[in-house]
Amino acid sequence: MSQIVRKGEELNEVSLKSFLLENQLISSFNNELLVEQYSNGFSNLTYLLKIDNKELVLRRPPKGAIKYGHDMGREYKVLTGLNKGFKKAPTAHVFSNDNSIIGAPFYIMEKIEGIILSRKEASSRNISSEEYSKIAQNWLNTFVELHELDFNTIGLSDLGKPQGYVERQVRNWSKQYLNAATEEIPESEKIMKWLEKNQPKKYTYSLIHNDYKYDNIVFKDNSWNNIKAILDWEMCTLGDPLMDLGTSLAYWTMSTDHKMIIEGMNYPTAELGNPGRMELVDMYGDKSGRSMENLVFYYVYGLFKIAVIVQQIYYRYKKGLTSDKKFKDLNKMTRLLCTIGWQSIQKNRLENLF
Repeated sequence: MSQIVRKGEELNEVSLKSFLLENQLISSFNNELLVEQYSNGFSNLTYLLKIDNKELVLRRPPKGAIKYGHDMGREYKVLTGLNKGFKKAPTAHVFSNDNSIIGAPFYIMEKIEGIILSRKEASSRNISSEEYSKIAQNWLNTFVELHELDFNTIGLSDLGKPQGYVERQVRNWSKQYLNAATEEIPESEKIMKWLEKNQPKKYTYSLIHNDYKYDNIVFKDNSWNNIKAILDWEMCTLGDPLMDLGTSLAYWTMSTDHKMIIEGMNYPTAELGNPGRMELVDMYGDKSGRSMENLVFYYVYGLFKIAVIVQQIYYRYKKGLTSDKKFKDLNKMTRLLCTIGWQSIQKNRLENLF
């Protein structure tokens, strides 16, 4: 859902129009440019550009963000590669690292029309349990399809270093958490030590999205049969696909979860008709043919990674680098995610944690 641009996050529309004209994305500088900002998401800033009876999408990093996870050039490279052999990615038009245009690197891509199942969108629709079952199945099929993509043929073999991927992720996310910490959360320290000691030594690798959830996919219509595109490729890399699944499981709330989980992470996956987390694991294993081992590690890793991302955003808010009020309580979400992660370790399971 787009809205008025937030204060402090405006774009220089004059220089932006010149850039669009120079790159043949508009026909005349004199045409009016309307800029709106998407309210969904907590990471890169995303804008809707309306001009010449067309709609384009612009992505740029947030103010005060660390470069890791906000590299626009890298995200543009991912999309241009995917555009060569994967139909479910937006078409990338142009990238610029000239900060004089809007104050930061950015890229422009096509606007994908369809239905994004954000919390608000899902709650506004009368989606039956049978429909949610179909939604989940198609969501999973596309997830497996992505993991089976031949990254060599689309020129993305140099996107990451799959050897040592798990070890690096555990080390890097722990380091990033410590750099962004604003209060003491005992469970976070315990989780970091546990992840270090319990990481798998052997694993496969593929192209992974790293933020695959309902509100990052676009359905063609409410038949729920066709996924047009996956969005938000900023963390895409080559790595262990079960790390990707672990992140998705961390977002996958269930109707049987504790009240504090439902209230803190109110995702549409908790609606009747969606599979539970262990059902999802079985479905993924059957569809992909992968051995589903070390599940608690992958789930806890996913929870902790999200906790770090959330904490980094809260850190920027507390430092006054963003004024968006939706960030003001994210420290509570960090604490919740760490609490869930430690419970999963203690119980040695993914469900019925409290």
